[in-house]
This record gives sequence, structure tokens and C-alpha cells, in this order.
Amino acid sequence: MRIGIYGGSFDPIHTGHAMLANYISQAGIVDELWLMVSKVNPLKTATPPASDDHRLRMASLVAEGCENVCASGFELSLPSPSFTYRTLQKLKEHYPEHTFKIIIGSDNWHEFKRWRNPDEIVREFGVIIYPRPGYEIEGKLPEGVELLEGVPTVEMSSTFVRNLIKKGKNIIYFVPRDVAEYIRRHQLYKN
Repeated sequence: MRIGIYGGSFDPIHTGHAMLANYISQAGIVDELWLMVSKVNPLKTATPPASDDHRLRMASLVAEGCENVCASGFELSLPSPSFTYRTLQKLKEHYPEHTFKIIIGSDNWHEFKRWRNPDEIVREFGVIIYPRPGYEIEGKLPEGVELLEGVPTVEMSSTFVRNLIKKGKNIIYFVPRDVAEYIRRHQLYKN
């Protein structure tokens, strides 16, 4: 099977993540999409992250509502720091019957050359780019890199959602209803 790896800290997973996962899983680009919950970058958030278990459970709630999507904690089991190339190599070792492609936003594509082993990722696995507002892709893409066309885009971030929660605001429609209920029940992102 062709597996699309859509990685992120998903802290929390939001409607934009869910829409993209659902779209890609049904577009025939990959046979299955894995929401790969990654470790949270300690420099990326001022708010203490939700635990790995909470983030994986929220990703699972989204996956349950989408066809051909599953949540994976595979990267969480790898030693730190976790680099995309290493994760893809380990996935290939553990699941030799599958082929893997990484799914990234156009914002990440602009920084891709700074990633660890970017040429090897493209050559050995391939990259699917989804457009993000303000990060247009110009010019010819290398072989093994595909830009999605006609994909719905949402200008949304997990930081935005966490800030709403801290202010006591309603997050319905910013995150899927099941995720909002999970966050409420577990009192996540309150402080």
C-alpha cells in the first residue's frame, strides 16, 4: 500500500488538520493516510504540551471520522531527537510491504533544504505538498515531489486553539466536536 505520512505535534489537532487528512485520504493520492503524532518541539510552544497519550487520542478521534485514515504513535517510540528521514527509514524497516510518502505544507517546503537528509527523503520516499496561504510554490518541483491542487485551505493553528482555551472561549468548529469534548473532559490547555 501507498501510505501518506502526515506528521505533526497535533497539540491539539484542529479542523484544518482534519479537513486535509480527509481530503487526501479520499483523493486517490495514497491508499491510506497516517496521522503521525510527533514529539513536541520544546522551543515551539510557551504552553506545556498535552501528553503524548492525549495528543494520540485526539488524533485517533479525527481518524475515526475519516475513511482510510489512522492515527499513529510510531514516531513517539523512537529516540529523540526524531528526524523525518529516520522515522521514514524505521517505518520502511517495520512495514516493508508498504511505500511511504511524507505530506508537508508549503510553509515547510520553503524550509525543506534545512531538514536533515532532504535529498534522501525526496529520492527514497517522495514528498506531497499541500498549499498554505502565504507560502506559494513557484518554479519546477524536483522529481518525487508533488504539489496538490484544489485542496481546501484553512488558516488555522494549534496555537490559536490553545489561546482560545486559555481565554475560556468556545472552540467548537475550530476543532472537531469529539476533540473539543475530549479537551474539555481532560481539562487540557487551561494554564
